[in-house]
Amino acid sequence: MPERTPMTLFSLTTRAMSAQLVRINAATSNLANAGSVASSEAGAYRPIRVVFAAELDRASGLVGVSAQGLVRADEAPIRRHDPTHPLADKDGFVFAAPVDETAEMVEIMEGARQYQNLVQALQTAKQLMLETLRNT
Repeated sequence: MPERTPMTLFSLTTRAMSAQLVRINAATSNLANAGSVASSEAGAYRPIRVVFAAELDRASGLVGVSAQGLVRADEAPIRRHDPTHPLADKDGFVFAAPVDETAEMVEIMEGARQYQNLVQALQTAKQLMLETLRNT
């Protein structure tokens, strides 16, 4: 197994920024499908959730985060009686996506704020490195 190079502030921040982008994209996808309906419970859209993992770099002692994957939420679709809908089943029901639009908006805002904080951390580190080089 090849030896990994120790994590730096820059690689740590890059991974965290990537994880936040995955988080924002998942919430955006959920919002885009919030009003969708299907003719069956199995066909209804299920929200996407990101699986995050903490990573400890033993060489540097830094702890980072990364998006390990996406999973579908185990939430039941909302069964709604709407016999006039073209997708209604034989009993007049449609199955709506169980997406909480407010929670998804909060998820997007939190992800964007975390991303912004990470950009600021990178800018601060860059500034400190430049100051150090100027003063040597």
